[in-house]
Amino acid sequence: MRSTLLAPAVVLANAVVASATLSLSEICTDSYAKAALPIGTIDGITVDASSVSTSLVTNFTASSIFYPTSTFDYCNLTFAYSHDGVEGDLVHVEYWLPAPGKFKNRYVSTGGGGWAINSGSSSIPTAIIVDGVGGLTDGGFGSFNTQFSSAALLANGTINWQATYMWGYQAHNELATLGKQLTRNIYNVASNKKIYSYYQGCSEGGREGWSQVQRFPEQFDGVVVGAPAFRWAQQQTNHLTGNVIQKKLDYYPSPCELEKIMNLTIASCDPLDGKTDGVVARSDLCLAHLDWSTIEGASYSCAAAAASYGSSATPKQTGKVSAKAVELVKTYWNGLHDSNGDRVYFSYQPGSTFTDLQTEYDSTTGTWELDISGLGGIWIAQFIDYIKDAENIDSLEGVTYDTLKEWMIFSQAKYGDILQTTSPDLTEFQAAGGKVIHVHGEQDYSIPTASSVRYWDSVRSIMFPKKSYREGAAAVDDFYRLFLAPGCSHCDANAYQPKAVWPQTTLQTVIEWVESGKAPETLTGSGDIAEMCRWPFRPLWTNSGKTFQCVYDQDSVDSFTYDLTAYKLPVY
Repeated sequence: MRSTLLAPAVVLANAVVASATLSLSEICTDSYAKAALPIGTIDGITVDASSVSTSLVTNFTASSIFYPTSTFDYCNLTFAYSHDGVEGDLVHVEYWLPAPGKFKNRYVSTGGGGWAINSGSSSIPTAIIVDGVGGLTDGGFGSFNTQFSSAALLANGTINWQATYMWGYQAHNELATLGKQLTRNIYNVASNKKIYSYYQGCSEGGREGWSQVQRFPEQFDGVVVGAPAFRWAQQQTNHLTGNVIQKKLDYYPSPCELEKIMNLTIASCDPLDGKTDGVVARSDLCLAHLDWSTIEGASYSCAAAAASYGSSATPKQTGKVSAKAVELVKTYWNGLHDSNGDRVYFSYQPGSTFTDLQTEYDSTTGTWELDISGLGGIWIAQFIDYIKDAENIDSLEGVTYDTLKEWMIFSQAKYGDILQTTSPDLTEFQAAGGKVIHVHGEQDYSIPTASSVRYWDSVRSIMFPKKSYREGAAAVDDFYRLFLAPGCSHCDANAYQPKAVWPQTTLQTVIEWVESGKAPETLTGSGDIAEMCRWPFRPLWTNSGKTFQCVYDQDSVDSFTYDLTAYKLPVY
């Protein structure tokens, strides 16, 4: 699919010449930035020259699991633009500029997380670290700190479709289109010289990256996506599945009981990759080998905790894992099924934290009670019930497994072309030479790891239908590689599996693939988890845990393959 928003790139006649001999302070002025604005780059967009602001930042230290800790200087450049004919419309964008002497003809867009379209100063440093210009957007929601959920509904309780389309894909397309032309103008890159363009984001930021790959195949040369929150109809509603299971079973476990089950699961499944190191690297084999007799009846004890920001005080928790808790977890891991027994969606991998099953302590009754997931609740409240500024639904009374399925089907029909972001035909992106590295933590507690595997498999089956599974996998490898990060949680390391490490230099890896043709066989971590296998290969240690290899295992493939029989239409 081609964008209809883009006009031929225009290099401004009055662009100030920048060269490696200029200093960062010399290009970091409002007058210099105004002369380099990407005016005329996108039809129907007016850039506000008076909104330009520049600020020189020195000795900035950035630290994240997504890039190595670095200290650097940069120029912060912001400006605003509007869409012609859209009343009250104003979009703010922010770009970080490296010193001309360090610039290596690269531009990098960065995404957000949760309901935020950007991650502020936590993600954008990755661009400066790879000697490129970095960009982020506010989506037109009011400010860089305003979340989409605050702009999703109009005052009359109807969907704000302009904001929704901006959230879905339009804002990031504009950010990158303007950013690449701004980069060319700022550094006076000749029209016959290539500016390599990249994207990095995780969770919602991962979905935002895929929104560009699927719709604008020539926008980015290389994309790094982590645990993408695509398939919104299912993903957001699915956060309520655990709560509905709790209500059906009428059982609300204490956090300590759930933590005990998780820790025993980790201990039981840790050795399945051939090495006992505190990391569950083969969660696909876990349920088949889990000994529930060692879990039910196990004693647990957690100290009392004082109230803190965002949580109330909790008492000391002691007891033994009950049969009811085991039944709850088994049902939860089995995933959502409707009343006919047809699968609606899948759950998280064993060994992950039970975030969607967390309960709330009632000090009055001295009991643990239902705590409705805000991630799922806000979706239903705003996008199905149209309650402006709602942060959750009031109740789950009358809500059944079938209700959850109906909400998913309704959401997919209403928002599918904007928010599902699972188009599996990436032929144009491949033809344009684009590359994607897709990472998902195997112990993700918020977005099921199987969600990423399902999308990868959709790409394989749609693009290469006449090839066998392994032949299709090899064909997908040409431009798109998926890596499951052992033991990692949602876009992060894992406090319960401390040796699990998120691959920190994935952007550098995709740059090597794009610019030097070096495709990654594995991703590099650190410590004991030195390598991560690309799907469908799985980690295996032999020789008493001394020899590492990536192997093909049909049982693993089968365990991550789900037939969503509850739907009549495909769910990619």
